[in-house]
Amino acid sequence: MYRHRHLHPGLMRACLALLTAFMLGGCGLLGPQIDNGPPPEKAQRIVATAYKQMGKNYRLGGASPQKGFDCSGLIWWAYKQNGVSIPRVTSDQARTGVKIPSGMARAGDIVVFRTGNSPRGLHTGIYTGDNAFIHSPRRGEKVRVESLDEPHWRKRLIAVRRVL
Repeated sequence: MYRHRHLHPGLMRACLALLTAFMLGGCGLLGPQIDNGPPPEKAQRIVATAYKQMGKNYRLGGASPQKGFDCSGLIWWAYKQNGVSIPRVTSDQARTGVKIPSGMARAGDIVVFRTGNSPRGLHTGIYTGDNAFIHSPRRGEKVRVESLDEPHWRKRLIAVRRVL
């Protein structure tokens, strides 16, 4: 059995680099930092813009007050009205921004739900604060606010995405 009291210099450098990365990561110097302070003013304006669409009809492919909204259309439109470019379709919105823990959601974040088994089985809304979100649910329904405390939504929430 081979025993050596000293680490190979290359192995020592690698260990020190890993230790440094680990320590700096805890300080937030590596990787994205999640700011859970109050939402930026622009995020609050996005929520207010979406609120103005309360009662508008759901429309598949809709992305305007005149035509109505599908879920991703409402989000895309509200962000666009405030100068923020995000993807138009739900599956892309589900990957935009930075994924954050659901307990750290703040107004303006995108909430993503798994509503079916196919890749198209996703639904999105805009987190409004107080564990609620605004969305355009489905055909025959209107833009409205719902609670994440409702079992239907709580068990389907799969991600919160922070764009701002």
